[in-house]
Amino acid sequence: MKIMIKIMQFVALVLLCAGHVSAQERVELTLPEAITRARVRSVNAAVALDRLKQAYWSHRSYRASLLPEVTLEATVPAYRKQYSVYQYENGEYGFVRNHYMDITGTLSLTQSIWATGGTVSLNTSLDYLRQLSGNRYNRFMSIPVALTLNQPIFSVNNVKWNRRIEPVRYAEAKARFISDSEEVAMTAINYFFNLLSSRETVEIERQNLENAVKLHEVARAKREMGQISGNDLLQMELNELNARSALTEAESDMKSHMFRLRSFLDYGEDVEIIPAIPSDVPLVDIAYSDALDKALTNNQFALSLRRRQLEADYEVAKARGDMRRIDLFAQIGYTGASGEVGDAYRRLKDNQVVEIGVKIPILDWGKRRGKVKTAESNRDVTASNLRLEAQNFNQDLFILVERFNNQRRQLEISLRADEIARKRYETNVETYLIGKLSTLDLNDSQVKKDESRQAYFQALYQYWYYFYQLRSLTLWDYTTASPLTSDFEDVIRQ
Repeated sequence: MKIMIKIMQFVALVLLCAGHVSAQERVELTLPEAITRARVRSVNAAVALDRLKQAYWSHRSYRASLLPEVTLEATVPAYRKQYSVYQYENGEYGFVRNHYMDITGTLSLTQSIWATGGTVSLNTSLDYLRQLSGNRYNRFMSIPVALTLNQPIFSVNNVKWNRRIEPVRYAEAKARFISDSEEVAMTAINYFFNLLSSRETVEIERQNLENAVKLHEVARAKREMGQISGNDLLQMELNELNARSALTEAESDMKSHMFRLRSFLDYGEDVEIIPAIPSDVPLVDIAYSDALDKALTNNQFALSLRRRQLEADYEVAKARGDMRRIDLFAQIGYTGASGEVGDAYRRLKDNQVVEIGVKIPILDWGKRRGKVKTAESNRDVTASNLRLEAQNFNQDLFILVERFNNQRRQLEISLRADEIARKRYETNVETYLIGKLSTLDLNDSQVKKDESRQAYFQALYQYWYYFYQLRSLTLWDYTTASPLTSDFEDVIRQ
């Protein structure tokens, strides 16, 4: 009976463990699959998309500002029942009670003048006034058509400068989106290889523990036969304890890296990711001159340099325009007034307004001139900073190209070193079992085996990371020899 109870308990435990294992989904994931999912599902990708949408709608607003704008302004109605100040013929003031209703409406078509920075508009309006007390009456005033010009003279032409800056700003935003997408891939590579390396470490530590247990048992038997010293036996026991501790720590690290990659790729907590070791790498040779040419053509950094220089020049132009200001306002058209709405559009009269406003400083103690000099100094500082940033960018790109080209050779060396270290350790284990190798030599070969395996994964990681880092800087796909592009309209509609 006791045996049957133990068998039933064992079966129940097995079923419980099986149910727990089946509840956790296992996903085998390759590196390209991880990168593809990260570009779509990661929070970093969502941030990059939101930044692109912001730039897109800002550019749309700028483009719309260049087109004719139709506006309707109306007051429907304005009601007044109050006292107003009134001056009599003898110069005295008094209060007169007003009780009326006023309705106004103006329809305008306005267009910016790109060449001069002014605006021209075509207007039509109708005003209606109804007296509600005393001698009640209606009045209509119409302006069937009026042409209005607003033109600043000597001031900066904002339209011209915006037409130069805004297209560069939007091109910079699009290039930044593609670079951000490549940086998402770089983050995915980092998390992917962290998990891959930690899983490999767990497998190494498990194998090391199995070997340590086996060697400890052999050492115990040899000690009983007097073939080894007590110190060697204690060393084998210590190796087994260290192996158990290393395995526990490796499993904890693997769980941490699993959580990071799972969260980044938007997997559920019940998913266990099994990363696959990349079987091949993109084998390309990159010349620094070619990479620099592509980076200066495509990268957001080059566009940022151009935009910031234009903005600095714009600030100088604004400061110079504020030295003196003359504004011209002119309006020509026709107007009519009558007690009937139809008569307000007959017997029209000329309606002409011309205003020229002048604002020229007579004595400002050099304030405006100081603003011009400050803007010019800021422009010079910006130009110097841009040259320094360009120099650092070129230097960093050169170092990156050299590291990438050298990394393929390093990858081949690390792969061969891993194979040699693994075979050496297997041979040393067999040699130790027949008593022809010391414990220290065996431990040394195990350490070299583990280090070589981790060095190989690190070299593989660096190769992929450098490759996508170059893609991010040059916005060029070296595997297909084509630029990295995107259908931004489709992306924004997502």
